[in-house]
Amino acid sequence: MTDDRGQAVPRLDDLDVEPAATNDHGNAKILDADWPSPVVLVGQLTDLGDEERLARIHGLITWLAGQNDLERQRYRNAIVTAGHIGARDWTSALAEAKKAHRAATRRRRPPCSGEDPPDRGERTPIRVGGEAATIRTLTGRIGHDALLPEVYVTNGALVHLTRVSGDTDNTPAGEDPPPLPVLADPLTSASLARLLAHHAYVHRLKRDGDGIVQETEVTPSPRALAAILSGRFWPHLLPLYGIVGAPALRPDGTLLQTPGYDQATGLYLAPKVAIPDVPTRPQADDVAAARTFILDALLADFPFVAAADRANHIGLLVAQILRPYLRCLTPFGLVSATTQSSGKTLLADIIGHLYGYKHLVWRRGDDAELEKSITAALRSPAAAMIWDNLAEATTISSPILAQLLTSTTWSGRILGTNTTFDAPNDRLWLATGNNLRLGGDMATRTVLIRLDPNDPHPETRDQAGFGIPHLDQWLKVAANRVTLLRHLLILVMDWMAAGAPRSAHTMRQFTAWAAATGGLLAHHGIDGFLDNLDQVREADEDNAEWAAFLARWHDLYGPAKKTAREIRLSADIDTDSTGRPVDRWQGTFLTDDKGRMPSGKSVGRLLTGHLGRWHGPYVLRSEISTVTNCRIYWVEAKDE
Repeated sequence: MTDDRGQAVPRLDDLDVEPAATNDHGNAKILDADWPSPVVLVGQLTDLGDEERLARIHGLITWLAGQNDLERQRYRNAIVTAGHIGARDWTSALAEAKKAHRAATRRRRPPCSGEDPPDRGERTPIRVGGEAATIRTLTGRIGHDALLPEVYVTNGALVHLTRVSGDTDNTPAGEDPPPLPVLADPLTSASLARLLAHHAYVHRLKRDGDGIVQETEVTPSPRALAAILSGRFWPHLLPLYGIVGAPALRPDGTLLQTPGYDQATGLYLAPKVAIPDVPTRPQADDVAAARTFILDALLADFPFVAAADRANHIGLLVAQILRPYLRCLTPFGLVSATTQSSGKTLLADIIGHLYGYKHLVWRRGDDAELEKSITAALRSPAAAMIWDNLAEATTISSPILAQLLTSTTWSGRILGTNTTFDAPNDRLWLATGNNLRLGGDMATRTVLIRLDPNDPHPETRDQAGFGIPHLDQWLKVAANRVTLLRHLLILVMDWMAAGAPRSAHTMRQFTAWAAATGGLLAHHGIDGFLDNLDQVREADEDNAEWAAFLARWHDLYGPAKKTAREIRLSADIDTDSTGRPVDRWQGTFLTDDKGRMPSGKSVGRLLTGHLGRWHGPYVLRSEISTVTNCRIYWVEAKDE
């Protein structure tokens, strides 16, 4: 190499110069000395001999190889302008120095298949290639190596358990707040990228302009991440069947009470309060104390109409504990009072505080909104879903809700997307209000709890003598919830130790729950469970309307057979001999929600929908007339 004057310029390797050291960042520093400013350095170089001057310049260039372009340009302009080295020689020497610097830096890095690089930490190294190779590699590592913590599979989709901060359901300051809820969020491309960035060192080998192969950390493309998540078969990941907020019975009758994932059930226990272990066979004194606490303290001051109402509430209190053991559906819980301030909301809140709850908005007659509300609710880990304080005399009638209660799974579209959400129906559905009514198929799907304080001002009752004064505040204290839940668990485990006897109760699709709950309550001497079915039927608005309609039909026509058109025409108002209007149906004829009379065709559809269904002592029958070839109807009474 020569300078601009044609004189030989010694190469760095030929000079007797101490090799460059490196600082903590891998940048060169010559002889551990700081370099002076370009102006000062030019003056120093002028006083040196040729060989010493060129060695000094090459030392500078070696240092500059690890600096930024601005720093290099400052020194180049000063030294080349002063004539201490030619521009071409500077450029050539700097290129060789940069190449040597990169090689030295690479030697200081561990090989790709060996130890972690300095910024890798404890993350698992994963080398990827092109997009197709990335999809294959990450699918295998996620599915087989338990690469990402708290990732499970539910219905073929990957979900990640996360804790959520800023929970708006937390109690006010000064009281014990519930723990942050645990959510099972379906993995998306964005959330998968976040998890990979935190728990894996995903990198690609990349050759730079000098031909040196280096590791480069990368984030897989959204398309690759979406392709990975599109898989539905993850045989090596643990299945997650649900999150429970309190200990629950396993199918084998043992109690799940250790927080975290339970492989026996596929459930994740995220307790709202920490509960001391409950023995498999509780002591008799503990069982007696638990029964006394529930009956004589917790529920002693609620104005239940009858023993059945109290027993039904206790049955709902233990429903979430029994659900994994019974693997069955639970009925709708209806808390109906005669007036305000009766305690109906508090009865529902007892369940909610123990297992977690979510308040829903009831929109009468809007099944589309109800469907959206149910879908959104099931994305929450709350175990109790509550429609609280419905308008007075509201009739709860919805085919969507009736379908939900008798379905083991729910499928709905997530609002604002085209994504279908599937979830097990493992929640307890409740409603509270004053003088509530039932309609449609809800009566046979409902457990009724009635309250009647028989007091014009129940809110003024003195709570000083209550079993638990100010129960609403008492429930917000974590230690108190521990006490209540432990008493319930003791009653359940004592029943299990006795062989889990069943009762003879039956209730449509809820018979498994009814028989087990009835057996548990009978074992502890708590009477009245489901004894208020007659009152449930009385609360059935549709049944009462049809019973009155069929009774009047039978009075008017006896066993005579009529077409739907004839029945509809008979409902038209006539006048008597004095000109006064006469309603032969006496106000019992069927009308729609707005009180309008249906058409003849609509009457036919209504009648067909109730064929063979008993309403009180009457049932509607039908056949095709051999004379007119039209459908004809008649009413039969039970004793005929």
